[in-house]
Amino acid sequence: MNIREYTEEIERKILSPYAALSAESKGRQRPEEPCSIRTDFQRDRDRVIHSKSFRRMKHKTQVFLAPTDDHYRTRLTHVIEVSQIARTISRALRLNEDLTEAIALGHDLGHTPFGHAGEAALNELFPGGFKHVIHSLRVVDVLERGGKGLNLTHEVRDGIAKHSKGMGAVDNPAYRPETLEGQVVRISDLVAYANHDLDDAIRARIITIDDVPERCIDALGRTNSERINRMVTDIVTETIRNDGEKVAASDEVAEAMVDLRGYLFNTVYMNEKIKNNFLKATKVIRELYEYFCENEEEFRKYGGNAPRDGETHERAVCDFIAGMTDSYAISVYETIFLPRRWQGDLSTL
Repeated sequence: MNIREYTEEIERKILSPYAALSAESKGRQRPEEPCSIRTDFQRDRDRVIHSKSFRRMKHKTQVFLAPTDDHYRTRLTHVIEVSQIARTISRALRLNEDLTEAIALGHDLGHTPFGHAGEAALNELFPGGFKHVIHSLRVVDVLERGGKGLNLTHEVRDGIAKHSKGMGAVDNPAYRPETLEGQVVRISDLVAYANHDLDDAIRARIITIDDVPERCIDALGRTNSERINRMVTDIVTETIRNDGEKVAASDEVAEAMVDLRGYLFNTVYMNEKIKNNFLKATKVIRELYEYFCENEEEFRKYGGNAPRDGETHERAVCDFIAGMTDSYAISVYETIFLPRRWQGDLSTL
């Protein structure tokens, strides 16, 4: 028995009957020899962490575009906070933490520069539309490793594909992940961003804690740690009460979470100054997309790839722009569209 097999045996003994066992994974799109040390879900987590797309999230918007203050969240710190919350819930429920972590760390790999503003712009521009959740799968299936993809397990891919809620119900049976670990990540995503986006908005002086609806404070708590603890404890308790049938919060806490999300949408995400800044970001995405679609040679010069077999140049441009960080998109835009100061040498133009 090697180390991986020993770990799989431990999982069978200590995990909940409702947990996804590494040894019983539905497998990968392309079969691989198993690792002698790591389980399949551990390998998936490692592949996500070592991917280029994961590293780029450190310079992608969460709420505030390209923040210069070190304390604001980015897309990378968001997924780390989701992972921490999700692992806490999974451990309490005796679920598979490795699967939970792999889904949590990989769920936003397909996000564009400038957050949902960039997503909305590409959705309008690219034929067939663009959704970050679908693109996250494209990243792990196709784009990473020079076009080979990460070849993740079915369970991780399912969790990534079904993490997004938008403004919809926290638990939607039509989009409920197959595994409880995937369901944990789906609800932990809301727990994380509802709290850290509120924290960042207070730091930015857009709102104060006293502006938050009293019903949310009463149900969830006044401080960041109080709210997270309340949500996590409630989710664990309610899931156990449901005998592990699904991961869910109580009606009281679920309603308060939705109310808090709605409050953030109306007062923070749609704040006039933030909205105006994202309109500028939309202009950057639009003009870059149109420029690269019309100038294939320039697209190659900036590192764009030739279309994959059976795909269009527009698809390659969409992939390239979606992979940009906020800072790189702004830099490329400035180079292409803004005049440069004369420095006495034509080579500087």
